[in-house]
Amino acid sequence: MKPLLILALLGLAACGADGEPVRPEARSTVTLSNKGMGVSTAVRVRKGPFTLGVGL
Repeated sequence: MKPLLILALLGLAACGADGEPVRPEARSTVTLSNKGMGVSTAVRVRKGPFTLGVGL
């Protein structure tokens, strides 16, 4: 267990994770129609001029 924790901390340090954490934005939409129900979800992270988003 201890080696796994050390590897996780080294991996976190190696990826350059420094500074304040970035809060993600999440959005869900539910639509109803005659054909049934639809659900969509999107998650987005913004830091400065860069935006990364994933939608399902």
